[in-house]
Amino acid sequence: MKKFCFASVFLSFISFTGHIDAASQDNKAFEISKNLDVFSSVYKELEMFYVDSINSATVIKNGIDAMLGKLDPYNQYMPESEKDDFKAMTTGEYGGIGSIIQQRGDKVIISDPYEDMPAQLNDLRPGDAILEIDGISMVGKTVSEVSEKLKGIPNTKLTIKIERKGDTEPLVKEITRKKIQLKAVPYYGMLNDSIGYIYLTNFTDKASSEVKNAFLDLKKKNNLSGVVLDLRGNPGGILEEAIQIVNFFVPKGQKVLETKGKVKNWDRTYSTTQEPLDTEIPLAVMVNRGSASASEIVAGSLQDLDRAVIVGERTFGKGLVQTTRPVPYNGMVKVTTAKYYIPSGRLIQAIDYSHRNPDGSVGRIPDSLTHEFKTANGRIVRDGGGVTPDLSIESENSSNLLYYLLKDNYIFDFANDYKAENQAISDIKDFNLNDIDYNKFVEFVKSKDFKYDRQSEKMLQDLKKIAEAEGYTEQAKQEFAALEAKLVHNIDYDLQFSRPEIQQYLEQEIAKRYYFQNGEIIQSLKYDNEVKKAIDILSDKNSYNKTLNTFVTKKKK
Repeated sequence: MKKFCFASVFLSFISFTGHIDAASQDNKAFEISKNLDVFSSVYKELEMFYVDSINSATVIKNGIDAMLGKLDPYNQYMPESEKDDFKAMTTGEYGGIGSIIQQRGDKVIISDPYEDMPAQLNDLRPGDAILEIDGISMVGKTVSEVSEKLKGIPNTKLTIKIERKGDTEPLVKEITRKKIQLKAVPYYGMLNDSIGYIYLTNFTDKASSEVKNAFLDLKKKNNLSGVVLDLRGNPGGILEEAIQIVNFFVPKGQKVLETKGKVKNWDRTYSTTQEPLDTEIPLAVMVNRGSASASEIVAGSLQDLDRAVIVGERTFGKGLVQTTRPVPYNGMVKVTTAKYYIPSGRLIQAIDYSHRNPDGSVGRIPDSLTHEFKTANGRIVRDGGGVTPDLSIESENSSNLLYYLLKDNYIFDFANDYKAENQAISDIKDFNLNDIDYNKFVEFVKSKDFKYDRQSEKMLQDLKKIAEAEGYTEQAKQEFAALEAKLVHNIDYDLQFSRPEIQQYLEQEIAKRYYFQNGEIIQSLKYDNEVKKAIDILSDKNSYNKTLNTFVTKKKK
């Protein structure tokens, strides 16, 4: 009888599986080659036989965009012509005139000039319609087309012809472009005598240095007892900047983040590498459903480390990391290469793009499929759905009336008229509209034959259709008539009933005309109930400490 040789069998198995693996790799290579050949052939057929001429760059890019977008929305192909836009997103820098622009009918108008930038210094005003740039008509152009013409190399000149309300002839402005540096921290200041506030809008390559300078300046000039870091609406940006901001408030050597992907050599653990600025001062981090990616790293890490109270709404839920890779002809592709995990070990990604519904849609991970993790102090937190605040505050819904006033530019236009009639306003800290001012706005709206849909009317019409379908129309005829009589449009009543929220937006828009973006932020903070909640918890030391040290223990059954 032959002796059983384990080593021989094992080597035979390895050899066998090796052949299978090699065959599998060969098959995969063939599939890739085959499908690329099919794609190339389809394009050649289009080029030769499609009824109209086609732009090869546009068609190919559309195909690439569709391929990337089917995986997840964060993959992106950027040809050489779009690399400057990507650089502007990551650095906050571009060459231009320094103004937000927006579409208004068939024209593009100046919306928000930045203070001390070429647009503002050359007296371009909100509402100015751009007719020509360097002699080329801009009428009928899109915002992106006009933006492309406005941007350029710093210190180069351009000529803009504008149409301004109240002037009979167009105005011509010769403007020198400048390097525009958009601040990641457009505003910081004191909310009261002891609570500081830092508003971080995105994670550019200068975000951490701006947060650091803001914090140190607040600490130096004030008797700080707490700081609010506002990340609401912040879509994220550079991961390393988020790590650095966390480092400002936690000790050196603390693990903040792990990234894990297909390429194991790229997996990485991020820890704090420097001495912190302050590990003791109470922090409140404000978030909402628009806070994503790097914002969630900061909020989630500070929550996991019990270093800050998180205030607001559950965050967006983007736990995916993108890496840029070069492609031929000076382009680049941004590819999702990893998922990130914050200190407790949880993944905050809310959507599983790898498993789609039959209709191609994706859904949030249900709470029943999420898992429990624990913070440094033993508090229970969960994965799979963004960062859930310690102090949840539901955002207030705006009225339908306000929506139409903003959408149709009534508030924007009234602010322009207000500025034309009032050369100055009181100090921004004291500014507010009085009854006379607000009534002028009411008359302004009424003079424009303002039309808007009312939700109550829509719901009534829907109810009537249901009643008709179910045979109750005749029985409820009198009741419907009475309701219709009560729900007749009364613009005076509606504008007075919704005055509190409308006035807030009016004051912010007007403040921006005199004090630019800083003025808008300062004015908005006066009415910000979420910020007031953050102030309350920072001012109550017992509540603050209790929030960070409360944990749930499961009872034994």
